[in-house]
Amino acid sequence: MSFQDWIVLVFTLTAIILYGVWKSRGQKNMDSYFMGNRTMPWYIVLLSIMGTQASAITFLSAPGQAYADGMRFVQYYFGLPLAMIVICIAFVPIFSRLKVITAYEFLEKRFDLKTRTLTSFLFLIQRGLSTGISIYAPSIILSSLLGWNIYYTNIVMGGLVIFYTMYGGTKAVSYTQSLQLAIIFTGMFLSGWMVVKLLPDNIGFSEALHVSGKMGKLNVIVTDFNLKDRYNIWSGVIGGFFLALSYFGTDQSQVGRYLTAKTLTESRVGLLMNGLVKVPMQFLIMLIGALVFVFYLYFRAPITFNKGELDRVHNTKYAPLMAEQEARYDSLFTVKETHVKAMAAALETDNEKQINELQVLLKDADTLSMKTRDSARKLIRTALPGAEDNDTNYIFLHFVVNNLPKGLVGLLIAIIFLASWGSIAGALNSLASSSMVDIYQRLINPNCSDAENLRMSKYITLGWGIFSVAVAMFATNLGSLIEAVNILGSLFYGTILGIFVVAFGMKKIRGTAVFQGAIMAEIGVVLVWLLDIVSFLWLNLIGCAFVMLFAWLWQLIAPKKINTIP
Repeated sequence: MSFQDWIVLVFTLTAIILYGVWKSRGQKNMDSYFMGNRTMPWYIVLLSIMGTQASAITFLSAPGQAYADGMRFVQYYFGLPLAMIVICIAFVPIFSRLKVITAYEFLEKRFDLKTRTLTSFLFLIQRGLSTGISIYAPSIILSSLLGWNIYYTNIVMGGLVIFYTMYGGTKAVSYTQSLQLAIIFTGMFLSGWMVVKLLPDNIGFSEALHVSGKMGKLNVIVTDFNLKDRYNIWSGVIGGFFLALSYFGTDQSQVGRYLTAKTLTESRVGLLMNGLVKVPMQFLIMLIGALVFVFYLYFRAPITFNKGELDRVHNTKYAPLMAEQEARYDSLFTVKETHVKAMAAALETDNEKQINELQVLLKDADTLSMKTRDSARKLIRTALPGAEDNDTNYIFLHFVVNNLPKGLVGLLIAIIFLASWGSIAGALNSLASSSMVDIYQRLINPNCSDAENLRMSKYITLGWGIFSVAVAMFATNLGSLIEAVNILGSLFYGTILGIFVVAFGMKKIRGTAVFQGAIMAEIGVVLVWLLDIVSFLWLNLIGCAFVMLFAWLWQLIAPKKINTIP
């Protein structure tokens, strides 16, 4: 990066840290540390919810996902708006009325302590692992830009966000997320505008969309029903609904955001607005990836976007073989460039026959290019055992660093850092709140003073930060990070959601039955995943259904007096 880029990057990140520390002053107890004294307006709640969900993975990996597989991943969010409505009706009023800090406090009132502890434990494991992946995402950037060892960059990235989360609590998280998102949206708009501006003079936004569509990258809706297909309208609406219901309704990283609102109405408005803006936001982020694909039809793309690994291969005995693959890849690019220019001309004259012929030729050339890239990836694995050969997470970063003007590169890199910090900070805050309220205060030391509780909350935040950095050390070779983090969530979310659904809707089921049902359901979900029976989004529905079924069966076997909702 240039000197100007470093100035923009350092200034933006420093300003965010100082702003968060300033807004968080005056903390005296756990309620102020975790809940911000429940004083947040709906728009801060909205931005905090979005900021917690939209990590660096969203802005780094999603465009790469669209580049590689088209925009069909956006279907994953189609069930979200309906989930927001259900949560506002069924979940938020109960949480708000009981004045809980964590969602899992309610489960002890409805069932018993062991059910509360189990659910909190499932959340802590899932969220702790996911946070480690979220730390790894921006570490990729520093490692790529500076040539640093990925392990050192994990420590640097984790250390910075741990500091201001530990010091600032939920106020620092919520207010900095709001400012971060304003900067993020500005930067992403500028990057999308620059992709189109950098295309040849005769190719505008409309022409780029036409070419992208002809190459199958605008596949926003896929109607084929296939349980093993990860992204289609059915898995998105049904599986995505259950995933969103669990994530926003039972995951403390989100529950903790909307429970900071001033009133029940403010919480509901923040959630409903999230349902309205999330799908368009994700659509536009994915669209940038589809446009970047068109850009690299006109301008040569590297055989792998992970430049660091490519350079390492060139320093091994496999360098001549990689050079051969690169030469073949370059010759195929020349073919693609010729075809795409001819297609653009045919689109101008609306020559449908020629367009269809060129579409076939261009797709054939692109298929050969992908096969050459696959060969290069295999060569990387051979030359560098254990190296990361999947470059999906590097595609957008490569475009930004190598094509955007000075200053804007620094801003876009800052955006990815900010998105990461917002998500990681929200996750660490939720991990600490659940650990403190559901485990430490309830099981270990229930008689602490306010000052002791506040101090211990910060220590627990530090502990989860260290754990997440340790997880980040092992996050290589996960492929697309945005897929990895959602697969991980789906392994646990269905079971957690099922426990809450039983609590709300199956009044005759008591604690022991749902506890045993949840354990059996989690085992069942993991087996379904390991056997590759369905795509990961369906695991959320399956997990929820398993808990309801097994809890009901257990209750039939051993009926006793039940607990009821207070």
